[in-house]
Order: sequence, then C-alpha cells, then structure tokens
Amino acid sequence: MSPRKANMESSIYLGSDGWWHGRVTVGVKADGSPDRRHRMARSEPEVRRKLKKLEKLRDEGRVPKAGRKPTVAQWMTTYLDTIASLKLKPRSLDDYWSKTRNDIVPGVGQHRLDKLAPEHLERMYADMLRAGHAPSHVLKVHRILSRALKIAHRRRLITENVATLVDPPTADETEANPFTQEEAKAFLEAAAERPTFMRWVVGVGMGFRQGETLGLRWPYVDLDAELFRPEWQLQRLTWRHGCEDPHACGARLHRFDPCAPDCSSHGGYKRGCPKPCPKGCTKHASTCPERKEGGLVFTRPKTKKSRNAVPIPPVFIPFLSDHKVQQDEMRAAAGDLWQEHKVVFSRPDGRPLDPRQDYEEFKELLAEAGIDDRRLYDGSRHTAGTILNELGVDMPTIMEILRHTQISQTRRYVKGRSHLSKDAMRRMGEFFVPPPQAPAEASNETGTETTDTRAARSRRRRRVR
Repeated sequence: MSPRKANMESSIYLGSDGWWHGRVTVGVKADGSPDRRHRMARSEPEVRRKLKKLEKLRDEGRVPKAGRKPTVAQWMTTYLDTIASLKLKPRSLDDYWSKTRNDIVPGVGQHRLDKLAPEHLERMYADMLRAGHAPSHVLKVHRILSRALKIAHRRRLITENVATLVDPPTADETEANPFTQEEAKAFLEAAAERPTFMRWVVGVGMGFRQGETLGLRWPYVDLDAELFRPEWQLQRLTWRHGCEDPHACGARLHRFDPCAPDCSSHGGYKRGCPKPCPKGCTKHASTCPERKEGGLVFTRPKTKKSRNAVPIPPVFIPFLSDHKVQQDEMRAAAGDLWQEHKVVFSRPDGRPLDPRQDYEEFKELLAEAGIDDRRLYDGSRHTAGTILNELGVDMPTIMEILRHTQISQTRRYVKGRSHLSKDAMRRMGEFFVPPPQAPAEASNETGTETTDTRAARSRRRRRVR
C-alpha cells in the first residue's frame, strides 16, 4: 500500500487512455473546496515539467483563475465598459474604443487571452505600418492594449503581460510650427474683420486650447480682477445608444458589404469609403431615439492644473467689454430664439461656436494672412509659449501661464528661433574673440596735448632721468 501524499503535493499517474496525467492543488475555490488543476502529456517527463511550472506559479502566488479565459476582443470590451470608463475622460474613452474596434479586434481579437504571444502583437504592428498607419498611431494602440493586459495580469487572468515583451515602433514627436511675431500680428489683423475676433485674440494671445476658448463662460470671467478661470471646456462627444437593443436600433444603417471600387456615394468623404459594419454592429447611435452623452457638451479640463486662473492682459479688457456689449445686442435681437449658455464666444442664437467650423475658420484666416498651413495648436498654444520666451519670460512663468504640470512639457511647447540663435552665437564669439577696435578718428587738435594725468607725466620724467 503506497503511503498517503502530503497536503498540496502533486500526483502523477498513467491513465487508461495512454496519457500521463498530473494534478496540482493550487488553493481553494470560492466555495472552500480544493482547487485542483489538471495537466496531461504523452510522457512522464513532460507532464512533470508542466506540473513544476504550475507549482512555481502557485508558490509565487501567480496562478491564473480557473475557467476558460476570454478572448482579447471579449476582454477589451469588459475592460473599456467596466474598468477604463470609471477613470478616463469621455474623449479619451472614445479614442480607446475607436482603436479597439478598428485595430486591436481585427488584429488579435480572436486569440484567447492566455494564448496571446509577443509574435502576434509584432505581426499586428507590422501589418498596421504596412497599411500606412503612422508610428505614433501604432504606439498608441500598443499602450492601450498593454494597459488592458496589465489589468488582466493583476487580476490573475494571465500569468504575464506579453505586451511588455514587445518593442513598439518609435514615434518621433511632431515638431511645433508656431507663428512668428510678424505672422501672429498678420493673423490677428485678418481676424479683426470677423465677429469672432476676440476668440482668436484669446487663443493666440493667451495660449488657450480650442476647447477651453470655446467653453469660456461669463461667470468665470472677472474683468475687474483681470482673470480668466477656464473651469469648463467644450467638446464633441460620440453619441451612445439609450435603447435596449442597439443592433436592431441601427438596422436600417447597417452595411455589411464593402463599397465597389468606383463608389460615388462617398466621394466627399475625406477618409474614403467607410468600412463595412462588423457582425452584430451596435454603432449608429446618433440616430437612436433615446441617444445620450453625445454632441457638443461642456466637460471639465483634463487636469486640476488646467483650471488655474490666467491673468488677462490689461489691453484686452476694453476689447472684452465691447465684445460683451455686442453680445447683449445680439441677445436682444434674437429674442425668443436665444439659447442661453452664458458662453463668452457664441453664435447669433446664443449657442457655443462649433469646433469644426472654428477649425475651418482658422484655415481660412491662414490663407487670408498669407501664412503657410499648420495645426491649430501651432497657431495658438505653441505660438503663445514661443513668443513669451522671445519676450524674455522665464520658463517657470510660461509653465504657469500655459498651466502645464511639468516644466519638461512646457519646453516642448517653446520653439527656439533661428535669428535668436544667430544673435546668441554672435555674442558668444565676441566673448572669446573681441572684434577689432575701429581706428580713432583724426583729431584737429595740436599734437602737444595729451590725455595723460599729471601723475603719469611725472612718472615718465623720473624714468627718463
């Protein structure tokens, strides 16, 4: 009779099916019964190797939870619906969902979470780069997936986060292209002919983000103390279904077949024909009768530092006062059609300015001012930081004005100018090699006069003697 095995000791036996079987006790289940895990192999050494690996995970406290593991697609849905949604801002969550639907699920979505390997991620990244995606886009996808796998590892659904074993593409930081001082003045001169002039003065002259500028409200503007308090920002969020069956709600808009090569229906689409709907599509929430959480909404800025008060340049105060008077006149002219949102920059009916139309107006002003095309961020936030630096403002003060949390972030917003670098190197060269002195001008005075002092002349006479 074989002796009884000790608690937590593994057992190995040859089954009647010709396979070697091993069982390991890794803990207890939720109901208190022993959690015995099973492994099988064709040979005894192989099953022993599997058992030792499982025992090592048990001793380190890293044994995955029992049960069949979800696929990557299933886990990403769980992660975004119930975990990330509690922490991320709405726009960031929309971006996570977009990259999950368009990149992660088509690339590795069918793999089981515990079977996902580094090679699968590397192949997906290579395919994305070949398809024309920018390295920065692939890097963002990698970070989203890595974060989701980190949570899965923390909850013992997997033994290792395979995303940490992959080197994602290196993304070069987009170089800022701010306005020069002359370009900034030309841009504002072109904007002076439009009713949105003060919107561009605040954006270019104070470095406000687009959402912060369009989301400014009069209760948070103190003209007496000369302060702006950007407590809110205006953002366009994706609509969400409020009905019980999103798939049936958007049935009339589902399109499962790709467009023909000579498609003329989507000729005006900037990104070409839209992709076919996936099976079980739950999109098209914008047509849901009970849609929610979408459209233009006021949201809080991303960080607490972004809500710090910003001093208003004193010369802007009269313009803002005139702007407020003009808005009161528009309110009176609109009458019952006025929709009160208390925004500083509004449409003729009181609604906030549309970010899309605001962006198009920026492009129009660039053309009118004769300025090369560039990003809206370059023409506002980067411009303000760079011009402040050129005016001699120190970096910590620029950091406070732009409301950054780290000074390294501020340095990325400030771009050096070539003419300033040239002047600095000229002064550097003159420090080491002083320039030749200009020849003295010819004098009309007699040669007997001298600028020497009386004491100096006495010393020379003593040396001669």
